Parts: sequence; structure tokens; C-alpha cells
Amino acid sequence: MAILFLLILVLFILAFFLFRIDKFLKKKLTKNFFYKPENNEVELNPDINTLNWDLHKLRLDKFKRSQYKGLTFFVSSENRIYYLSQEGDKVYC
Repeated sequence: MAILFLLILVLFILAFFLFRIDKFLKKKLTKNFFYKPENNEVELNPDINTLNWDLHKLRLDKFKRSQYKGLTFFVSSENRIYYLSQEGDKVYC
């Protein structure tokens, strides 16, 4: 009877820790990998410079252009990303 009680107790403790680890990892992954906009104006205006890679990708998908680290990037009709050099040439990434 005591062995059964200890087995149930160990399983309960194991399940509790697995649940806490799962919750912690989901929170960490969501925080680090998914962009949550802080300012709607920045998200809706692709001409505002950003240093946030996730926001940059989101604006490229939505508007087909985005300013990232001082350069304006565009998406071509072939879904290739490029920017314009000082001479006006397309530089594909």
C-alpha cells in the first residue's frame, strides 16, 4: 500500500514539473520569436525605420516594402527581396 502511495506521489510531482516546464518554454518561445506590436503607427507605416527584424518581415509581407536599418527594402513580383543602390540599381538579397 505504501509503495502504491509513493508511486502516485512521484507521478504527481513529475506531472507537475513537466507542466511547469512546458508553460515556461511556451512563454519563452512566444516572447522571443513572435512580434507583438507596441505602436500601431509603426506597424502600419512601412516608411518608418525599424531595427526589429520581425516587424520588418511583417511589413514586407503586408506592404511589399519596409525600411530596415536605414535602407528601404522591396519585394519584387517574383517574391524576391531587394533594395536600391545609390546608383539606382536593384541589389537582391
